[in-house]
Amino acid sequence: MSLATVKDATIKNATIKDATLSLDQGVALLTLNRDDVRNALTGTELIDDIVNTVEWANSNREVSVLVITGSGSAFSAGGNIKEMRDRGGDFAGDVAEVEERYRRGIQRIPLALHKTEVPVIAAVNGPAIGAGFDLANMADIRIASNKAKFGETFLNLGIIPGDGGAWFMQRLIGYQRAFELTLSGRVIGAEEAKELGIVLEVVEPEQLLEHSLKLARKIANQPRDASRMTKRLMKAAQRMELPDFLDLCACFQGMCHNNPEHLEAVNRFLESQQKR
Repeated sequence: MSLATVKDATIKNATIKDATLSLDQGVALLTLNRDDVRNALTGTELIDDIVNTVEWANSNREVSVLVITGSGSAFSAGGNIKEMRDRGGDFAGDVAEVEERYRRGIQRIPLALHKTEVPVIAAVNGPAIGAGFDLANMADIRIASNKAKFGETFLNLGIIPGDGGAWFMQRLIGYQRAFELTLSGRVIGAEEAKELGIVLEVVEPEQLLEHSLKLARKIANQPRDASRMTKRLMKAAQRMELPDFLDLCACFQGMCHNNPEHLEAVNRFLESQQKR
């Protein structure tokens, strides 16, 4: 498919307002586009943009991979701290009102990304702080610019990771390391993030997007239906006992063996072997 860029346009009855979205050869690129507030997730339309993009990707058979990045200097600053200070926006009201806004607001992001059917790559171009850090951790793979920084800084502001960050990070790097980062609130650089296993690779800023898209295109070239099933299996493996998991694998494998893309892939492989 040729490049199709969507800005302030409808995608399956949902409007992308504070981000840009493009689709090229199976790779969807969502760029958070509120550099004026360092791509803060609260106080902008970015929560809706992310959730709507995931729903669109899940239902669009032309999408094989989703890449998320930020425009400007930051990946995402997370919550709007000025609104926190002023007890405005998402942070206004009593306990019940704030709870409801979290559930109806930012907590929609982890629920959406957790059920994303296509692989998700976070191309972290700059600081990913608080909920911005958690957003990156909700992806399947993270590639970072050497200018990126990461911080689970909620306690520094006297609050907790209300968007599910404590759930995602310990599954990514283990309880002890996640506990230290969360309780200390310290901000780490890209190289330390790589050492901890938070990011897969660190590259120069000018190489970040192309490097991320190159990996995305490589994944997108894999058989589409089998790729989606494989992601579902890897997610299921985190919560299932082995006997039940193997039953699911057998069922999915039966589906794959009866999918035309399987025979197409086998024929491509045999043809490549004959050319050697």
